[in-house]
Amino acid sequence: MQPKTKEKTSKQMLWISMISMTMMFAGLTSAYVVSKKREDWVGFDLPTAFYVSTILIILSSITFYFAKKYIKQNDQTKTSIFLAITLLLGLGFVYFQFQGFKYLIDVGLYFTGTQSNVSSSFLYVITLAHLFHIFAGILVLSYVLYKSLKGMYSSENSLGLELAAIFWHFVDALWIYLFLFFYFIG
Repeated sequence: MQPKTKEKTSKQMLWISMISMTMMFAGLTSAYVVSKKREDWVGFDLPTAFYVSTILIILSSITFYFAKKYIKQNDQTKTSIFLAITLLLGLGFVYFQFQGFKYLIDVGLYFTGTQSNVSSSFLYVITLAHLFHIFAGILVLSYVLYKSLKGMYSSENSLGLELAAIFWHFVDALWIYLFLFFYFIG
């Protein structure tokens, strides 16, 4: 397969996947809005840890932007440094998501069981579905960092890094949407 053809088909497949993920989250958030009319709906405030994780995910998009910028300049060292920072910020995001879940449990908002309610179950399902995509992004980011450290990317050969950046920015934007959704609608 020609390099341009591979790049075009790879990006198209990624965009199709992201569109389907968007549809899934649109369905989940729509169901949340519809379910909010139930009499047994319980309101809640977002945990402070979710605010921190939001800041970390935004910072991770910025650092990934710089990694892409430096690979275009063939600066392997700075590319790898910014990819490593992005990975650490992504792991920090995951840590604070779990701290948020711990807070929710501490205040009596459970995912399942006799003490759970529809609103907290929706919050868990939606955030855990997003967290699954973040885990996928962290695996991809780890692989891209490994390849970067091995000097396998250059300004002429950076498709893997570009695809990883598109996906990472997507899951970041998705979290910002979900955070704002829960902040204003929740």
